[in-house]
Amino acid sequence: MIDSDSAGEAVPGPGSAWTMARITGPSMSPTVRHGDRLLVRRVRSAAAVRPGDVVLARFPARPDLLVVKRVLRPVPGGHWVEGDNSFATEDSRSFGAAVVVGRVVCRLWPRPGRLPQGPPH
Repeated sequence: MIDSDSAGEAVPGPGSAWTMARITGPSMSPTVRHGDRLLVRRVRSAAAVRPGDVVLARFPARPDLLVVKRVLRPVPGGHWVEGDNSFATEDSRSFGAAVVVGRVVCRLWPRPGRLPQGPPH
């Protein structure tokens, strides 16, 4: 399982296109909540990521930290990502550009379905 706010297990090797992420913490609330399970598809190119996508990413400044965040824009060195809950998040505002590892496809549990494309208003 991958944790959104803290270090998690490594993403599966290059042969695996899919992984599952388990959310811990409130940084993406209300879009995803603590305990949610997400299906993530590995991205092979930064071009596969668009603003508004919810992604699994790493920060070069904190390679041990694997996070689930929303992409705001491409920047030199990766993407600018932020949590939907600006009061409880460690994101690009703290660590700079993130390298996107995968794009969240859907929530598997407890409320199966696709995630909204934009941050909540």
